[in-house]
This record gives sequence, C-alpha cells and structure tokens, in this order.
Amino acid sequence: MKTASISTVVAPTVAVLLALATSACTVYEVAPQPRPMPPPPPAAAVYVEPQAVVSVYVDAPVDEPPPVLVGWAPPPMLVDVPPPMPFAGAVWVGGYWAWQGRWVWAAGRWAPPPQPDLVWVHPYYENRGGAVVFVSGHWGAAGMAFVPPSPTLHLTLAVALPGVVAGPPCIGPQGVFVPAPPGSHPGLIVPAPIGTPPAVVTSAPPITNVGMRITNNYNRTNVTNVTNVTNVTNVTNVTIVAPASATASGRAYQSAVPAEAHIAAAMPPVVRATAPVPQSRQPVPAFVSGHAPAPLPPAQTVHPVVMQSTLHPAATAQQHSAEPGVANPTAAAPQVQQAPQHPSAQPPQPKPQVEPPANVQAEQAARERQVQDREAREAREKAMHDQAKRAAASAEKAVEDQRAAKAVEEQRAAKERAAKEKASHEKKGETEHEHRDNEPQR
Repeated sequence: MKTASISTVVAPTVAVLLALATSACTVYEVAPQPRPMPPPPPAAAVYVEPQAVVSVYVDAPVDEPPPVLVGWAPPPMLVDVPPPMPFAGAVWVGGYWAWQGRWVWAAGRWAPPPQPDLVWVHPYYENRGGAVVFVSGHWGAAGMAFVPPSPTLHLTLAVALPGVVAGPPCIGPQGVFVPAPPGSHPGLIVPAPIGTPPAVVTSAPPITNVGMRITNNYNRTNVTNVTNVTNVTNVTNVTIVAPASATASGRAYQSAVPAEAHIAAAMPPVVRATAPVPQSRQPVPAFVSGHAPAPLPPAQTVHPVVMQSTLHPAATAQQHSAEPGVANPTAAAPQVQQAPQHPSAQPPQPKPQVEPPANVQAEQAARERQVQDREAREAREKAMHDQAKRAAASAEKAVEDQRAAKAVEEQRAAKERAAKEKASHEKKGETEHEHRDNEPQR
C-alpha cells in the first residue's frame, strides 16, 4: 500500500517535468558571425620611373685613393648579376656607384688581383651633414686595415660635370652607409659597418623612409681578434633589418644575406633595376680631386620592374623560404588564430596567384645578349677603324712614293746639270787651249 502511494505521487511529477522540458525550452542553432577581413596594407610606393644611368668599367687603383666629397647621395642600387667565375682566384669587383663628375655605375666584372698579396676593398660611403665622403673601391694589401678619412679632414665639394643635376642629400643617420635597395626613395641611405659590400641590399625590399640598417654576423671563432672590419673575410653574412614604417610594402623585414658580393648580387631582387652593360670595355681611371674626370659615354635608360609577388600581402612564407637568403617579413608579427567559420558564413576566397621568383638565368641571358651586342658593335667599329687606318696608311704611302719619285727626279736632273756644266767647262778649256796654241809667238 505504501509502495503504490509513492508511485502515484512520482509519476505525475515526472510527467510534468517532461512536459516543461519539451514545450517551454526550444533550442535554436545560431550561425557564427563571420570575422571581418584584416585591412590590406598600404599601397607600395615603389619608385620605378625610368632612370638615365652612365655605366662604365672603373680601373681600380692599387692602394687607398684620396677621399672625395660629393654634395648628394648616390642613387639606389642596381641589379648587376655576375656571370660564372671564369677562372680560379678571380675577384668580383665593381657593382657599385662611383663618382666621375657625376654618380656613374661602376659595372661589376671578374678580375685577377694585380699582385698575389692584394685583396679587394669595397667602396666607402660616409654621410657627413648630407654630403658623401666617398672612397672608390680599390686593391689593398692583405692584412692591412682600411683607415677611414679623419673627421677633421677638410674636404672641398667636388664639382659636377656641366649639365648634371644634383640629387637629394643623404637622408639618414650620420656615418658609414651603403646605397638603398633598388626602387627606393632617392636620397635614402642604409647605415652599415665599414667594409660592407653594397650588393648586399640587392635582394632587400625598397624603402621609402629611414629605418633600414645592416649589422655584421661574425665568425665566432675569429671574433676575438676583430678590432675593425676592413673586409668580409671574418664575416659570413650580414643581417638587414627594417621596420614596417621604412619599407614600401609597409611590412617589417629581416634577412640574413651572404657577405660575399658576387653571391649577394645574384640573389633574386624585389625590384629588378638591371644595370646596363658598359658601351666600351676600356676602363676609366678612378676619379681624383683636382683632375678632370675621364670622358664618359652617353647615359643608358634603365626601366625598373617591380616583382609584385614579393610586395603583395598575399606573398606566403613558402614563397619567401623558397628564395635563398630572403626571410619572411611577416614572421616577426604575432600570428592570430582565426576561429573556424560556418560554411555559409563567408564565401570561399580564391587562392592568391603567386608569381615565381625572379629568373636569374633569364636576366643573365639578357646581359649576355647585351655583351654580345656590345662586342658586335665594337667589332664593327674596329673594322671601320682598321679600314680607315689602312686607307690613311695607303694615302700616306702614296705621298711618300711621290716624294721619293720627286727626289729621284731632282737627283737625276741635278746629275744631268752637273754633267752638262762639266762638259761645258771642259769644252771651254779646250777652246782656250787651242786659242793659245794658234797665237803667233813673239
């Protein structure tokens, strides 16, 4: 009887609870709200206007040349891809901006050291109050420290060639620097240690503001003996760092680049501003203050090409890792984990089309064609010169032959006159002798 009464009470209660659970509480599935897309980075302000470049080979002097004070900064770097090393012991020289009454491109080339105990010393740029203290690349004795120009040294501004328009002064900190990467804002400079090859910035992104800098990564086994960087023999690579406020793409950048000039110059560039091949193989001497600059060839037009894949925000870490020596500029930024979204919340986004990295072989082929064109032009000019030289020699020989014939004729005429005079004199003598014989004796 007791058990029946409990069941009677519990059953209605359970029924009421089930009714409330099924009728009063309705569960609705709410689709998650789509997260807003991140704003795109600012548009890249890359300077890709055509520029007139005078390209020459510079005859590098032996020993450190005197410094030159130039009133404005060198232009951004150009891309000068080295060909394969032609022989063992060859040194990649050139590939930098040099002063010749204007900033000219000292074209890169493989060359043997003039003497076995000489090493290549990279050019020296120093910002002093907006002007540039420049020391040309040269051959120096192995083991000898490069001595930068003294801050107390009085220098007079070099006079530019007639018609040369001065560029902007140095924009950046005082001290040693290298020119800015290709496509950068004119006037910007990149602080760097002494002895840094300018070619290390070839693969760096263009900059539109100050902030990019270069530091050396020393070989730790030898760093205890390093007191001053004169060359890169103790430096395996350099690190290039730039904040987001300095780059044209608005993204931070950090990369380790080989400190060997010929390796750094061959790395894929962000802006391909290909250095023109010099129109003549004849090198010009390094500029010396107080002396007239060497005659320069006409300027050639350089058309920089922006490699959009490295500037566009869709460039992925895989692309950057595929290019040797180029770090992912977004690696230092914090990664935001996106929550999974409902399939109906946002339409699928197309995958970005990533362009392949720069084709170094194509660029090298283009430069080889330029070299072949130059050699063909020089061969034609040499043939014309030889022809003109032969014609001049033939004309000169004809004149000499005429002179020789005239001299022979004059000599023959003189002999004939002398013979006639002798004959006349002898005849006169005979006549006088006969006259004396015929006179009556007294």
